[in-house]
Amino acid sequence: MRTPSFAAVPILLASFFLSALSTLAAAPVDFRDLVKRAGPAVVNINTERTEQIRRGMPPGFDMFRGIPDMERFFDQFEDFPGIPRSRKSASLGSGFIISADGYIVTNNHVIEEADAIRVSMGRVGKEDTYEARLIGADPMTDLALIKIEASGLPFLVFGDSDALEVGEWVVAIGSPLGLDHTVTAGIISAKGRSIQSGPYDDFLQTDASINQGNSGGPLINMDGQVVGINTAIAHRAQGIGFAIPSSMAQEIIATLREHRKVSRGWLGVTIQNVDEATAKALGLDKAAGALVNSVLEGQPAEKAGIQSGDVILAINGREIEDTEHLLRVVAQLAPGSRAALILWREGQRQTVSLTVEERGAAQASGSSNGDPEAASGKLGLSLRPVTQDDARRHNLKAVAGLLVTALEEKGLAARAGIQAGDIILAVNNIRVNTVADFRKQVDAGAKQRGALLLHISRRGQIFFKAITVKE
Repeated sequence: MRTPSFAAVPILLASFFLSALSTLAAAPVDFRDLVKRAGPAVVNINTERTEQIRRGMPPGFDMFRGIPDMERFFDQFEDFPGIPRSRKSASLGSGFIISADGYIVTNNHVIEEADAIRVSMGRVGKEDTYEARLIGADPMTDLALIKIEASGLPFLVFGDSDALEVGEWVVAIGSPLGLDHTVTAGIISAKGRSIQSGPYDDFLQTDASINQGNSGGPLINMDGQVVGINTAIAHRAQGIGFAIPSSMAQEIIATLREHRKVSRGWLGVTIQNVDEATAKALGLDKAAGALVNSVLEGQPAEKAGIQSGDVILAINGREIEDTEHLLRVVAQLAPGSRAALILWREGQRQTVSLTVEERGAAQASGSSNGDPEAASGKLGLSLRPVTQDDARRHNLKAVAGLLVTALEEKGLAARAGIQAGDIILAVNNIRVNTVADFRKQVDAGAKQRGALLLHISRRGQIFFKAITVKE
């Protein structure tokens, strides 16, 4: 038997350590301790809400819904005996405790319009149930903060979602399909995803299984910290779920806890992305920033002298990547604060300063003539023209239509099932490409027929939606 020489010892030791590392890398990840620590702070949320049933439509005649003439015919029978005017419905979601005294984070859509919110902790048959009250909600980011009266509760802390790397392990805990405290694991599949759910999309994508009922539950890193709030799923895919990053959620939740609402900054411009061709035409060295399409009358941008054709390159020293990045940066500006903008105009950089106003309040007080991102009072929704990027994401053949950016919670559009991210192509079979076009057709339809037929594109699907409008 040969004895290895001392010269071979380093090689043998290196081989041993490489073999050991390989064995450890191949070993399965163990989530048991993590789940034991984090699980008790995850709760089930049950809500009860009253749904209004469209009056006058007798049972069995739902086939006529969406046909304006038939709906108006059945509206005559609002006192028709045996037709219920409203009904109680229940929904299920998830949430997690963030303080020992009972503050709980969940999604806005879990508790929206709820008459009662009940929080359950523990396993079925052994759970403690509490009545919860709403502290505040932010529909724009789909976040909500509720509270139960309790003390000494287990709670989770937020981690840094910005530090996450694609491929990193994460765990989701919630109540998918009503199965309480279900644990699923996966990785971060991507960061900074936009799914056209609103103007502030910046989602984490994960392949940890997320299903109905997971909404509002935590996405947890291997240190037991919340790095995301599970919010949405891709219905036609497997292993694709989306979570609000903690870097956004933590700030929103803190604001809701202190002020019960979120105030966002507003410049008063409509914008589009700068592609390679546009950058070349404008003399920019790279495709970045946000190109100003129009400046709204009487709003901060107009007062500061910003013009159509300017490119916003930076705000308060933060370089702007694209339109979505600009919306997020501006949203973080405090109304009433001063902001310094670096613009690209006629081949040169310029700096302007303006006073930021509050989104919503500024829109309501400003001129609406020709406003490409304005609210429709009749329907309760905000719109802007479709950009080239929108058309590409929605597989549209042409840059046409209006993107729904926000909805009033109880507006006609929201009640009819219109969603943020929908693209309205036509109203009563007449194409609309500006908000002025849209208002004109809405007013005409309301006056002539008392109803509207919207042609809509949603995630690649084209369909019609009818809305009854009272003039």
